[in-house]
Amino acid sequence: MGLLKGSASFVRFSVLGELPENTLDFIAERIMAFSFQDIDDSYDEYSIGWVSILNMFDSQFKYASYAAGDYITLTLRIDERKVSPAILKKVIQKEEERVRLERQLPKLSRAMKVEVKERVSVDLMRKAIPIPSIFELCWSLSDMTLLFFSTNKKVHAVLEDFFKESFGLLIRQQIPYTTAEHLIDAEQLAVLERISPEIFV
Repeated sequence: MGLLKGSASFVRFSVLGELPENTLDFIAERIMAFSFQDIDDSYDEYSIGWVSILNMFDSQFKYASYAAGDYITLTLRIDERKVSPAILKKVIQKEEERVRLERQLPKLSRAMKVEVKERVSVDLMRKAIPIPSIFELCWSLSDMTLLFFSTNKKVHAVLEDFFKESFGLLIRQQIPYTTAEHLIDAEQLAVLERISPEIFV
């Protein structure tokens, strides 16, 4: 579930690095530079970028602002063309048989099979409709923390790379220890730093 739903699962990240003084102008420029580019009318297999949290088709943010007070709210949209392995295998075998009969061969050579596989793969990929995935985030500029509304580890890795590419900042997933660093005062932090891990089993 996402940020705007009744309930949500999220992972908290720390945002590491310094933002320039003209923070909002910088963020606006970087969001537009890395906004989502549609691939429906192309043969591209993959596209990733930022869109509005209210509308996955709004990559120019004409209808909703990403800035809300001290927070930046965005959706990471990933579109990918995929072909089912079972369908790919079936169509390749069918095409191999067609070519074999057409050329009246007892069997196809390895080179011919490779050529058929590559041709069929490209053709099926071109016909495939890109599958969209969207993942919402909320970035607090004051305490440099980020809530990402997905618990998928693979998507976390994609976010880390794309966030760094977009804003030049690293993100690090928080554990209870690092979360506590944001919630307690200096005296309590000194106590926290003296804590050592224990095994309770």
